[in-house]
Amino acid sequence: MQSQSKPLAFGLTILSALGRLLPHAPNVTPLGGSCLFAGSRLSGFCAYLLPLAVMIATDPIVGHAGGASGGYTWESPVIYACFLINVLIGRRMLRNVTPMRVGVAAFLCSLQFFVLTNLAVWVGAVATHNPIYAANLAGLTACYVEAIPFWGRTLAGDLLFSGALFGLYELLARRAASGKEPVTV
Repeated sequence: MQSQSKPLAFGLTILSALGRLLPHAPNVTPLGGSCLFAGSRLSGFCAYLLPLAVMIATDPIVGHAGGASGGYTWESPVIYACFLINVLIGRRMLRNVTPMRVGVAAFLCSLQFFVLTNLAVWVGAVATHNPIYAANLAGLTACYVEAIPFWGRTLAGDLLFSGALFGLYELLARRAASGKEPVTV
């Protein structure tokens, strides 16, 4: 099983991360789960570099569809950092995978993404003197409250895709170990 587990994990990470190019509900993408999975199943810097490379390569496509100039925004580094934190959570929390651990890790991934990206949105609004959010605690609170529906979608996507990735990995790895069918991704 060990000889096929690394290519299998690599392939599932790439395929799931590229899933962000498919039509989807807002904030319901496989990318958060993909980064969590990469952190748990890929070794070394590959766990960090692979999801980051996919994001950098696909942002111009996804960003143009969403109206961003060039596909990147000033918040992009914060978003990338959040997904790299997902990899770190996968490395730390999912050495021993159980459904409960995957669920808790996916929740933490969604929570940190919500907290950090919305802080960046508020800071950006304040820095550019955008009147959408006041430069005080009330403005920051309003930013977070308005983002709660997006967090619900992110959480749903992270839970769904994390569960699917870890479950599919176990299924395919066991099938390969039993010698029933070769696994190719």
